[in-house]
This record gives sequence, C-alpha cells and structure tokens, in this order.
Amino acid sequence: MAKPFAYALMAEKMDAIDRLDIQFRWGGYGFRVHRCHLTSFPAGKIIRFHKHSEYEFHFIPRGKGTVVLEDGSFPVHEGQFYLTGPNVMHQQEADQREAMDELCLHIDIVPLEDGENAQWGERWERHEARMCIHALDALPLAPLTDQYNAMAWFLTAYRAWHEGQPGAYSTIKQAVIQILLRASRLSSEPTVTFEPPSRNMNEHRFKIATQFIHDNYASPLTLQEVAERIPISGRQLQRIFREQGAESFSAYLENYRLNQICSAIMEGASPIDQIALEHGFASGNYLYYVFKKRFGMTPKQFRTHQAAVDASRPENKGDRNHL
Repeated sequence: MAKPFAYALMAEKMDAIDRLDIQFRWGGYGFRVHRCHLTSFPAGKIIRFHKHSEYEFHFIPRGKGTVVLEDGSFPVHEGQFYLTGPNVMHQQEADQREAMDELCLHIDIVPLEDGENAQWGERWERHEARMCIHALDALPLAPLTDQYNAMAWFLTAYRAWHEGQPGAYSTIKQAVIQILLRASRLSSEPTVTFEPPSRNMNEHRFKIATQFIHDNYASPLTLQEVAERIPISGRQLQRIFREQGAESFSAYLENYRLNQICSAIMEGASPIDQIALEHGFASGNYLYYVFKKRFGMTPKQFRTHQAAVDASRPENKGDRNHL
C-alpha cells in the first residue's frame, strides 16, 4: 500500500501562494516571492533549457528524474533539492516511467542599502541574512539531500493560507526564511553560523530590577521580592545595585518614589496624605519626615514654593497682565 503523500493538500490549489504578492525585508535584503507551490511532471515530461534572473529552489518530495545544470547531468529523487541561481541554465526531466513532483520556491533577492543606527536586533538579523545568501551562492551546482527538512516549510506556508490562520502573512514570510536558512546549511561556507554577542548580565539584571521597581513602586516592595523576579539572591542584587552606581536597593526605591511624589505634588491639588499612600508611603507623616530630611522642606512647603516659581515665570506674568 502506497504511503500517503505529505503534500497532497497543496495540490488542491497549487498556485494559492503564487497569487499573493508576498514581499518582505529580511536583514539587508528585499525578497519577493514569484512562486511557492507544488507542481507535478508526468512521466517523461521535459522542461527545456531555460534560466531566470532570480533564485529558484527545486525540492523533490516524490518521484524521480534528471536535471541538467549547465554542463552537468544529475539524477534526482525524493528527498533531494537543488538551487538554480540567477542565469543558471537548467533542464528538468521526469523519469520515463515515473512522475515527479516538485516544490518550487522562485524568489527575487535584492540587496538593499544599509540602514543607519540599527536597533532591536537588526544588526544580528542583517548578519544572518547576509551569511545565508552568501552560503546559498556557494552551494554546489548539483542536487543535495534535504537533510534539514526545508521541504516541510512549504506545507507550513500553504496551511497558513489554507486555514486562514491569524498572521498568515507573517507565517508565510517565516516559512520562506526557514527554507532559505535550512538550504544554506548544506553550504561548505564556514561563516553560515553566527554567535550573537553576549550581554552584560549584571547590567541586564539591574535593568530588569529597576523596571520592576518603576512598574510597582507604589506597592510594598522588598529586596528579596525583586530579586526573586530575576531570579538571583537578595545579596547578589544588592551588590549589583552598588556596582551599577546606585547607593543601595532601598535608596534607589525611595528616590524613585520621591521623584514621582514631586511630580504628583506639582501636577495636582490632591491632599498630601493621599499622594503619600498612592506612591508607596505608609502614611503622610512618614512622607513628611522623609521629604523634610531629603529636601529641607515639607511637601506642603514644596507645593507652595513650586506655585511661587510657576507664578514668577514670564509667560505667567504676561497672562496676568493680559487679564
């Protein structure tokens, strides 16, 4: 009994993805998909010599035949693929007695101008895309075994369209990138892999801790509670705060709360006791004590002082004169 054909679903509408104008940027390249489909060659079918100005990936999920690449003739069978890059002359022939199926990815790959101030992982992505294309260009002009299962991603792309998946466009884009990456792994080029630079972990942990403080400063917070979010020991977190230039965890937390309280005092007329409770202080009296110790005045005196400063500004004087 013949085994089920894994790509039978794609035969329902072979040109479904071809009808979509799939184009995207990956790293420093623009990609436009001309064809991403399953096609079948009946036994004995010959596609005469031709070439493309784009890249064409040919995967054989079933059957066998022959491919002529420039001056070399090669047998091809299930589980293999070959790449015909720009302007490579090639001819395809199905076996005289057996049909041959092909998964075809026909795609434009266009170098784009380098952007400035690359952020959010763009530098890594540019490197990986560049190394991938470099490796693809170095693939031998001969059939290879699809040992990294790039073929499966054709079905992933088709199912995204067929099932109307949320984010189908993004899924198809990622499927195309996976086909390119997995094919490139068969290159002899040693620069295909890329080790992203490692981060300074203490600096990273400090950022996580301070962001958690910023998000939750109005609630009771302890050193140990924040440390568990990272997770590291409280002693280690205290050491990181000092290493990163902060006096201590408690000093950093208190300073941030006071800064937020100063803003709240200047922006509104809420009672000081209410502001204290809303910004992490147990009571108005404790806020008065901390505020006076830090700024040399009480919160009410600070409000009065700020009101006087605002009133003395030239634009405010002009408003009064106008009135």
